[in-house]
Amino acid sequence: MKIGIGNDHAAVDMKNDVVKFLEEKGIEVVNYGTDTYDSCNYPEYGEKVGRAVASGEVDLGILICGTGVGISLAANKVKGVRAVVCSEPYSAKLSRQHNNTNVLAFGARVIGVEMAKMIIDEWLNAEFMGGRHQTRVDMIMAIEDK
Repeated sequence: MKIGIGNDHAAVDMKNDVVKFLEEKGIEVVNYGTDTYDSCNYPEYGEKVGRAVASGEVDLGILICGTGVGISLAANKVKGVRAVVCSEPYSAKLSRQHNNTNVLAFGARVIGVEMAKMIIDEWLNAEFMGGRHQTRVDMIMAIEDK
């Protein structure tokens, strides 16, 4: 599995911890984020990861900014992306099972790194349930074509 990760200046430290966590699990990580604390624009990184996921360059994406909200909004503008912001594991799990999310976002100013790891584990271990949920995901994706 290959995961693209993106972050802004608020999330450099958390990104580094998450990369280490993923690599220890044997997951290949592609860094699309910043590695400096200099102020930058989170939409650029949300778009980069979103495009990498949508094109198949990576299998999934993880985004981190101050809250996770702004960077996820940018990713969700990319056709084919279903990004979710999670601050706890249960929503992450259900977002994969019911919505087949392909990008996970959270905030470095909202949660700690241990919670981030729990959220990531639940998200990665969950599987899309299909069935009635596929119908709903198809409806969501059809909005992009209107």
